[in-house]
Amino acid sequence: MTTVSLTIGSIKLASPVILAPMAGVTNVAFRTLCREQELAKTGTVSGLYVCEMITARALVEGNEKTRHMTTFGPDEHPRSLQFYTTDPEYTYKAARMVADNNLADHIDMNFGCPVPKVTLDRGGAEAGGPALPYKRRLFGNIVAAAVKAVAGTNIPITVKFRIGIDDDHHTHLDAGRIAAAEGAAAVALHARTAAQRYSGTADWSQIAALKEHLADTGIPVLGNGDIFQATDAQKMMTETGCDGVVVGRGCLGRPWLFAELSAALRGVDIPPEPTLGEVTGIILRHAELLTHYDGEDKACRDLRKHMGWYLRGFPVGGSLRAQLSAIKTLADLRAALEPWRESPALATDADGVRGRQGSPAKVILPEGWLDDPEDETVPEGADIMHSGG
Repeated sequence: MTTVSLTIGSIKLASPVILAPMAGVTNVAFRTLCREQELAKTGTVSGLYVCEMITARALVEGNEKTRHMTTFGPDEHPRSLQFYTTDPEYTYKAARMVADNNLADHIDMNFGCPVPKVTLDRGGAEAGGPALPYKRRLFGNIVAAAVKAVAGTNIPITVKFRIGIDDDHHTHLDAGRIAAAEGAAAVALHARTAAQRYSGTADWSQIAALKEHLADTGIPVLGNGDIFQATDAQKMMTETGCDGVVVGRGCLGRPWLFAELSAALRGVDIPPEPTLGEVTGIILRHAELLTHYDGEDKACRDLRKHMGWYLRGFPVGGSLRAQLSAIKTLADLRAALEPWRESPALATDADGVRGRQGSPAKVILPEGWLDDPEDETVPEGADIMHSGG
């Protein structure tokens, strides 16, 4: 197999695999764990691990929680930060802060989050996220603001978006063309509409369409959606011609997935799936990293949601799962896992669909949102409710 690499502006990656930001998951502890797993299993750290999404406005306003979310590990390079934003002014200020204060080496902007509680404006409508690229001029102004803010630095700006609002309102081809024209270094497409949320199957043909649409620009196109095992990444790249893959839900409870993906794409042997005993060690390491950055109490509470993902497919029974869902200390965790530390058991269906799925849902847009795609008015309050992250 031919070795595949990826260049995004000044950043050169030996593997075209990118960790998608996920709220409450891809914090510095989890990113460190993924990097450690890739290094241990393949001898290299070759992909890009992106920080949890933060609100550009919250960064500018000095929100303490937001600043904590921008923490990077001492060996983490390149440092990748993702903004949620709806306002060119705050976008410029936030990107300028990143550049002036050396906060990150890469800025991604997310117009793909379909979760209503993130994208709602003051009126309770979904004005941000996947709805925003419909406003072509506003979208272009936001991308241009970020690019202008980091001009003269080596910080590339990338943009992630969805196919569109729903099946009647596709925006990805225009969004890709606008992002390229305004100076973005790469674009990523989650091949679902906002209305689909995380349901159904990602339409990879739309990634191929975007790649073809932007062929004359030379801008890298990354694909996102339904990558749950090492062979999925190669399949997506072969079927769509995309330049790299963005992986989210597939790594939940499987921080070693990036080692498998990068190995497959770099043409080296894919590491074997870990045994249950090995997974218990990974869980403990995750707990130690969380404790280091957030303290033991928060670490144990945060880790509980990961347990179902880690133990999926393993024959451990309800008793252990119940214990792990109630851990309060690292000592509790070690005691619960001790009987399983040497288990050679392998998970069944470990590489199936995991994480959010749910059902499609109508996107509730602000009144008149679809009337004028060229309207550049900033939606009121669409980046305030989540000014803490």
